[in-house]
Amino acid sequence: MLAGIVALMWIIEVINSLDSGLRLDNDGIYPRNLDHLWGIFTAPFLHVSFPHLIGNTIPFVFMGVIIALRGAGRLALVTLIVIVIGGLGTWLIAPAHTTTGAPIVTVGASGVVFGYATYLLTRGIFDRSALEILTGVVVGVVWGGALLASLVPRQNVSWQGHVCGAIGGVVAAWLLAGDHARRERAQGAGGQPAGALAK
Repeated sequence: MLAGIVALMWIIEVINSLDSGLRLDNDGIYPRNLDHLWGIFTAPFLHVSFPHLIGNTIPFVFMGVIIALRGAGRLALVTLIVIVIGGLGTWLIAPAHTTTGAPIVTVGASGVVFGYATYLLTRGIFDRSALEILTGVVVGVVWGGALLASLVPRQNVSWQGHVCGAIGGVVAAWLLAGDHARRERAQGAGGQPAGALAK
């Protein structure tokens, strides 16, 4: 699944670079515009340039692989929660226009990257897992400085998308808390699920 998401992002950017008249990155989030509310779901897959895409791909894959160790289903749930909460938050609080009156469109996977990071940073607390807390510490050490720097308001960078994506990651960790522990408790003797019949 992770490879599919990354492949889709790269294919879209290749199409954008080959056909300047077809700017798919215009299909992102238009704050408080009901006609483009669907942009919440397309924005993470769209980027304004290859450097933008590369900058998001590396941490996206790094943290996505860690999340995917719990299975593709877990990665899908975390990604969906982050996209919905982070996208809605951005849609609600991001500025709709520049100082010159031009519409602002938010695109990029950085909101999901922030969501992945805060999910990994907080899931150990909600799951009461020392190993997950250690994983969160490693993520914080490797990416913490870059992520914090991205929260500083800068031109052409949506700090709102970063903050809202981060909130989405914490919500995902909270919503999915205990799921792994419940599965472990459901395992019967010999590693079989409770109620399973031995063959």
